Amino acid sequence: MKAHIFSETAYMMSGQGVHTAYIDLVELLSGRNEVEILVENGGKADVFHSHTYGPLYFWKGRKYKSKRIITVHVIPDSIKGSLPLWQLWYPFVKWYFRKVFNYADVCIAISPMVEKAIVDLGVKTKIVRIFNPLPIERWQSSYQRRMSGRKFLTLNDDDFVIIGVGQLQSRKGIEDFIEVAKALPHLKFVWVGGRPFGKFTDGYERINNKIANAPCNIQFTGLMELDQMPELYASADMMLFPSYQENCPLAPIEAAAFGMPVIYRDIEEYSTLYEYPYLKAKTNEEFIVLIKRLSEDECFYQEAYDLSTNLIKQFEKEEIYKKILNVYSELTT
Repeated sequence: MKAHIFSETAYMMSGQGVHTAYIDLVELLSGRNEVEILVENGGKADVFHSHTYGPLYFWKGRKYKSKRIITVHVIPDSIKGSLPLWQLWYPFVKWYFRKVFNYADVCIAISPMVEKAIVDLGVKTKIVRIFNPLPIERWQSSYQRRMSGRKFLTLNDDDFVIIGVGQLQSRKGIEDFIEVAKALPHLKFVWVGGRPFGKFTDGYERINNKIANAPCNIQFTGLMELDQMPELYASADMMLFPSYQENCPLAPIEAAAFGMPVIYRDIEEYSTLYEYPYLKAKTNEEFIVLIKRLSEDECFYQEAYDLSTNLIKQFEKEEIYKKILNVYSELTT
């Protein structure tokens, strides 16, 4: 069986989560006896599996009637706090996503909230729930990686470092991250991420102003490529992930795979997604309390470390591979 794996992020905006998910799937399927993968313009396959929903999704998918699959990483609510004047765009976005999902023969929902969003749009396409796979071998900490990452970030060996990962937009909680850093001047904060859409990003000027006036204990790396991320994760002692809306985010489980504690914002998406307990807080004040405790209490830090170890179990890549292969098989038999 041949599968055409496609993502428009291969042509642009590579430094973001959807592109990482595309790379993860390509790596997951590579070298398997059951399936041969084609990417980009690699010829005709038996099934077409896309991670994005732009014009090339429709154009390339035209040759794969009854064999089209889309992994749904983005839902209409994802534009809230992402695009300026999103309220005006929202009705059109809902209409467009309905077209996108109905064009596919199978929608892979990466979380329960994504599945609900597809259903709420009135989509008729079959929905299968499959989580994003975690290539744990990529996300392993080492002394060498830690030292290399800290050298790149000009951090001292004894700094307690909190990392945040995401685009510089309101939805990702970057403004809260800055406020938390202000309240903890004795700790170091690093935000990894940029703006793939440039000025067409919610809060562009406001966030720029806050970055310009951010305290000296926080630094912003800008957009980083996937192969640079292991050293940046390894440089940190914990992650703060203050995003207001997510589906099945990759960054926190990547950080968890490194063995570091992860603090999530307490939102409904995670309570329906994760099968194991996780560290969470509702407000900046609660984030601050947890970070201080993690930086000062070794026993609590170990408890949070153990939570991360358990959290990643549900993203075991071989189980996810079996589910993906089953979707392909059902469309080709």
